Amino acid sequence: MRMPTIAPALLALAFCFPASAVDVQNYLRANAAANSEGGGQTCFGLAGAGAKYRLGNECGVYGEMLLGQHLVQGDAGEDVKAYAMLNLGNAAASNNARRPQGGWKIGLPQAYLAIEHVSGLGDAALWIGRRYYKREGANVNDFLYWNPSGMGVGIEDVPLGPMKFSYAYLHDDQQTMPIMRVGDTANRHDVQLRGVPVNPGGTLELGLALIRSDGQRDHHGGSMITVQHRQRVLDGAGDNRLAVQWGTGAGTDNGATGDITSGDDVHRLRIIDSWYAQVTRRFGGELIAVWQRDTAHDPAKAKTWASAGGRMSYALSDRIKLLADIGHDRVAPQNGDVRRLTKVTGAVALMSKPGYFDRPELRLFVTHARWNEAARAAARMNDPLAANGIHGTTLSGFTVGVTYENCWK
Repeated sequence: MRMPTIAPALLALAFCFPASAVDVQNYLRANAAANSEGGGQTCFGLAGAGAKYRLGNECGVYGEMLLGQHLVQGDAGEDVKAYAMLNLGNAAASNNARRPQGGWKIGLPQAYLAIEHVSGLGDAALWIGRRYYKREGANVNDFLYWNPSGMGVGIEDVPLGPMKFSYAYLHDDQQTMPIMRVGDTANRHDVQLRGVPVNPGGTLELGLALIRSDGQRDHHGGSMITVQHRQRVLDGAGDNRLAVQWGTGAGTDNGATGDITSGDDVHRLRIIDSWYAQVTRRFGGELIAVWQRDTAHDPAKAKTWASAGGRMSYALSDRIKLLADIGHDRVAPQNGDVRRLTKVTGAVALMSKPGYFDRPELRLFVTHARWNEAARAAARMNDPLAANGIHGTTLSGFTVGVTYENCWK
């Protein structure tokens, strides 16, 4: 039986067992807006950039539900659980382009079995299936710079003194990695060591991804090394993550399998710093800076992406919050003009609590974006920045709208 069929089969079998508890985690985001050209909401992203800044800049509707089903409790405290996540999205629910395309899409991004709290392994876990695996990202622009998720099997968080070791073997194809083509496959080894103490309140997190292609002609493997320093700030009310990543070939896609047609001439060096803190009960914020250089014999794959931005929130009361978000992206291709995009958003939110990450929130926002001629020329057809997009030949635009966002258990 192929690996992509194992997890759903095991999950279906698991739900046949009697259950004593179900854990539920949900997320929902919905938007409605009007743009400066008289249409619906538009979202602004720069061609070649790895992410876009989120506040007032997410189109459509997206929701997900994660179910965790307890199955068996072992004599030594082992907990056998089944997990499944359903997601639902519609990027065309708002008028993101002059001719929006697409409809409702339903997915199963996670479906796996786990044996948790294995006493013989120092409270580590064993798992098999498809899952989000040890993802690291920045909320402000939803950039998952370290994302080895996929379909596989692994052992997670084995204690080695103050550190924890994890290993996963994953099988990738287009179902798990949309960047891959139909029929292409690759096998990936992911090794991580986290919690290496280096200074008071600071630890190192080390990762290595090794990718082996399917062996077909012009298909290649690759690798990525990640070194991340995590520093607690404000007595644990926030943290700073400084990561350096180096990837080659198919290993240039954030710790997962990327384009397996890329050979060992394709390199990616990334440096990212992400800071978050709840400074006071009412004031919180998030900052990010990214520098990423891609080199290759093929000029179309060679470019430098730089990004900087942040979001701040201040609660006027326990129910009203002010939000401000600004982000700038710059992409310099090896051959071609430099592309630039700046996005600014201001918002007023009704919420349940005053913290930066407290949800739910109902936001009224105004977003303004400005870009240059090179950004317009590089945009895909019907993209808001393109000449045939909703904003035509103009080099700026704005949206006004409302967003509802909630995550709950």
